[in-house]
Formats: sequence, C-alpha cells, structure tokens
Amino acid sequence: MLRRVRLRGRNLHHVIIVGAGPQGQRLAEILNHHPELGLNLLGFIDDLKVPGVIGPLEELAQILADNVVDELMIALPVKDFYPQINEIARIAEEQGVVVRFCSELFNLRRARVRGEQLDDLPVFTLYTAPLSAWRGDCKRVIDVVGAAALLIVCSPLMLLVALLIKLTSPGPVLFVQERLGLNKQRFPMFKFRTMVVDAERRQKELEALNEAEGPVFKLKDDPRITPVGRWLRKTSLDELPQFFNVLRGELSLVGPRPLPVRDFERFNEYWFNRRFSVKPGITCIWQVSGRSETSFDQWIRQDLEYIDKWSLALDLKILVKTIPAVLRGTGAM
Repeated sequence: MLRRVRLRGRNLHHVIIVGAGPQGQRLAEILNHHPELGLNLLGFIDDLKVPGVIGPLEELAQILADNVVDELMIALPVKDFYPQINEIARIAEEQGVVVRFCSELFNLRRARVRGEQLDDLPVFTLYTAPLSAWRGDCKRVIDVVGAAALLIVCSPLMLLVALLIKLTSPGPVLFVQERLGLNKQRFPMFKFRTMVVDAERRQKELEALNEAEGPVFKLKDDPRITPVGRWLRKTSLDELPQFFNVLRGELSLVGPRPLPVRDFERFNEYWFNRRFSVKPGITCIWQVSGRSETSFDQWIRQDLEYIDKWSLALDLKILVKTIPAVLRGTGAM
C-alpha cells in the first residue's frame, strides 16, 4: 500500500544529500531509481559547482531552517571530511533532522553494517553471519522440535542399530569425538561407532594413504571400518545420535558440518575460518551436492555460500534435498 501511495507522489520524505561527489551522485541515482522508497531528493549541499547543488556547506544550517527537510544523507569520504561530517551531524541534531550516514567506512566485500546503541554510545556492527534475532529464534525452535520428533520416530531403528553394533564388534555403541562448533568452541559429537575401537590411534599409520585434498582425511577402503559400519555410513544411519547434539544446542539441523580438531589444525588459509561464524549442522549444501566426492575447497565455498545466503526457506530447501541424497547414498564414505 505504501509503495503505491509513494509512486503517486504522496507520503514522501524530502531529502538533501551532503556531498555531490561520486558517492553522492551514486546515492542520488539509487534514490531516482527507487521512487517506491518515497525519498524525494531536493538537491545537494556541497562546495562543488555541479548541477543539483542548492548551497555550500557553510549555509547548511540556514538551508535546513528555510526548507522542509525530513532527512539529511551524508555522502562524504570520512578520511578527508571528518571535521565537516562532525559539524554537519551537530547542525542536523540541533534542528531535529534525521541523519543517514551513507559512507563506505571500510573497503570490505562481504561484511554488512548495522548501527546500534550501546547505552549512550553509537556502535557500528560489521558482520557476515546472519544476525536476525527472530529468525535465529525460529531456527532454534525448528531444530528442537525437529530433532525431538526425529528421535522419537527413529528410536526403534536406533535401538536396532545399537544392537547390531554390539553383536558384531567389541567396544561401545557410540563414538564420541571432539569437534569444533560456533566460533570454534569444542564439543563432544555423538555418532554410532562404525570403526574398530582403536581407530583414532591407527589413523596416524594411514595418513600417507589419505585420498582427500586439503586438511581432511578420507580413505574409501579404510581397513578400520567394520562391516556394519560400512552399511551405516552408506545409509547415514551413523549420524542419528547427532540429534542429541541438536537438542543440547551444539548443532543445528542445517549448517556447515563440524570438523574434527585434527582437520582444523591443518587449515592453511584464514578464510576457511569464516565457516565457524554460524552454528554447525547435520546437513548443508555440501551434504546434498556430492558429499565426499566434493573437493575440500569447494566444500568450504559451499559452506560460505550457505552463510551468505542463509534464510529459513534455504534451510527448508536443504532439508528436503537431504532425504533423496541420503537414500541414494551419493558420495558417502
């Protein structure tokens, strides 16, 4: 409704841009291309002699006093105009005019900026991972309800799997391994045991046979895997105990897969670490697009793609795609 009203020239906010340079011109172009925003550009204030300038910086206070101005948009480079920007903000504050600061403070490619108030201190927050509180809460509710429901439905199957493991190989039913979660916090991740008891100790002997690129360890014909374990991995049934990690808040249903400490310690690129800016999950883009057949670099890029594009709808799409991927057993090791 507001879009339609504004397109008819009603309910407009009258705006002046301070700065007629490249940044100001770009901002004016954006406003002109989006009339549905209802921002009516009155002109520029700048010492430059270019079309659209309605006065110099020294006359700002008088211009605000003599005109109907709802918002002032500052489009000046901070490095060169900090004293002037400080004075412009003071003048606008004095006359009760809303100020928007439209300057690229930092030359960053992915980070988004959010202005906040910490007591009486204004704070700019730069972030790449989603910060939406209500969507994060919704995701957590979906995680808890979904994990609880799946544990109830799958409990007979989980009992059967536990019994098969116990009857076919010595050792505990569950394999507990330290993994890295949100912001690299360590937590114990639960899986049904698919290998012999001393598998982690024996891995050092097999490092030279590693078939995976990058810091991860993968061996298609790994001699440590038990016969039942191979079937569990193929069907992904070994992952079922991770629903307990979801209930504990260490995992989400959807998110980058949590890595073992051993793999993290072999990272050779700092940009890999951005995957730790969100809570890890049981399934993600990597899980539905090749799994173990995906190279490590592509795996990380898919994790970052998920972080950059995250939404509840994307989570639902990945969950739906996970079902046929698991049934096919594509790329599982």
